[in-house]
Amino acid sequence: MKLELTKEFIFDQRCPTPECHASTVLPLPDGSVGAAWFGGTGESHDDVDIWFARRVNGCWSEPVCISADKAQPHWNPVLFQKDEATTVLFFKVGKPIAFWKTYCCESTDCGVTWSTPRELVPGDESGGRGPVKNKAIRLSNGRVLAPASTEQNHDWRCFVDISDDDLRTWRRTDFIERPTRYRKVVGMIQPSLWESAPGRVHMLVRTDCGFVYRADSADYGTTWSKAYKTGLFNNNSGLDVTRTVDGRLFLVSNPVRKNWGERTPLTVVCSLDNGKTWGAGVVLESMPGEYSYPAIVSHGSELLITYTWNRKKICFASIIISEEKEN
Repeated sequence: MKLELTKEFIFDQRCPTPECHASTVLPLPDGSVGAAWFGGTGESHDDVDIWFARRVNGCWSEPVCISADKAQPHWNPVLFQKDEATTVLFFKVGKPIAFWKTYCCESTDCGVTWSTPRELVPGDESGGRGPVKNKAIRLSNGRVLAPASTEQNHDWRCFVDISDDDLRTWRRTDFIERPTRYRKVVGMIQPSLWESAPGRVHMLVRTDCGFVYRADSADYGTTWSKAYKTGLFNNNSGLDVTRTVDGRLFLVSNPVRKNWGERTPLTVVCSLDNGKTWGAGVVLESMPGEYSYPAIVSHGSELLITYTWNRKKICFASIIISEEKEN
């Protein structure tokens, strides 16, 4: 397998805000690519909104601002293609993370215009429904799963939000059961999901103990196993995984074994056995700095990735997957 990497910034001199973070990426039906992130004077500041741009014919559009409440900070946008005509943008709103509200808006013209944002689950007080950072996935039976987590009372817990009616209504699973490590319950947030076979769904999870954890479901995400430790290092920063049509998994993360460790390097690794083992991939960034909160999607023979570049820019990376030819 050969991986051919190219990278570019979504904006360079046109950065609309002093800081930016937590991007999401999605191939759109017209052949363009959409990306969104939050940006303002600093994370959690009241002037932080959601920003969106499109890549058309190799060029990124001027970023546009999307806001649900100009008096509150916005966080963690997530793009999702509901059907051939409708692109959905989820995001969080609220000052304290523990009491986030989840909003969403829709576009029927590949992100040129967006509907007025609305609450995903009106009146919910749980700290955020729907996807918390990583993409929702549509399963083989049509069900949509959103990887979710909460941080109320400084307690990090994951669950999955389920929609069986194309995002009109949602019902949440129980929290994923957490193990204990060194007499402390493992804190887990921001899961990333994939389906390996009909009904068999899996998650990799950010934790506060130096390793990525995993849980599995055999009933289309309705119930889940107890989480368990993998051999993948995690620095208590965001990660994301995607599955290609031929069954390969690609994980993008900071492989640093330290709670709140450095957010460099940022790498992509590959698994050929549904996440049991992981092999070499590519290094996206290796210099000192912060290269974090990646998003990754599979699009044919291409992997599309976005990530935070020192909180000042959003980087877009493309990896073309090809097979090595024998000599």
